[in-house]
Amino acid sequence: MSSPAEAAARLLFERALARRDGSSTLRLAQRSAGGTGSVVWDAALVLARFLEKSAAAGGGGEQRLPPAGLPLRRKAVLELGAGTGLVGLMAATLGANVTVTDLEEVQDLLKMNIENNRHLITGSIEAKILKWGEDITDFLPTPDYILMADCIYYEESLEPLLKTLKDLAGPDTCIFCCYEERTMGKNPEVEKRYFELVQRDFDLEKVPLDDHDEEYRSEDIHIFVIRRKKTVCVEGGDTGT
Repeated sequence: MSSPAEAAARLLFERALARRDGSSTLRLAQRSAGGTGSVVWDAALVLARFLEKSAAAGGGGEQRLPPAGLPLRRKAVLELGAGTGLVGLMAATLGANVTVTDLEEVQDLLKMNIENNRHLITGSIEAKILKWGEDITDFLPTPDYILMADCIYYEESLEPLLKTLKDLAGPDTCIFCCYEERTMGKNPEVEKRYFELVQRDFDLEKVPLDDHDEEYRSEDIHIFVIRRKKTVCVEGGDTGT
């Protein structure tokens, strides 16, 4: 009779993602049984490779949109709904100081993947529990970047997610939201509602498909750069017309 540890091990299988330059490979343990956070989704692969391509472009300057240059080294990065942790791990290999967050039930898988890829990390990375809509004091000060891959799928989670984004994002925080467009069931309604809600407080800019990684891209997978709307203060409180 097998032990619980042996039974758990049999549920695991691996997904590998080679670096663009072929120098190394990130290896992610996945679970054949479990929730949505137990596997590597295509949007995570697309966003991870996009970060790598953008960081390799160097520079940064005043351009608004990567891949003109995405400086991640020594930047504070927070990933929401990290699942297996692929996107956050990629950022950590690029020199960022990363916190990957998800619910309690996927923390053991997150921590396993961090340890299995520790030798590739040039910044830092840790896993923490964060439930959308709840207190975010432990995650302040505001990060430089917030990363999200395939976090738009439950209608009930949209408002808690937006509350967390508003609580976490400062005026200079850059949010990368990558998601796979789905046409089944309520998915189109959920996506439409998400963009209605997010545009109340944030400006959106879509990353052109040509700027995605050449190998990891799809017409159905989109990346948006999201930033807080700028507030205009007018002397005397008169905003004018």
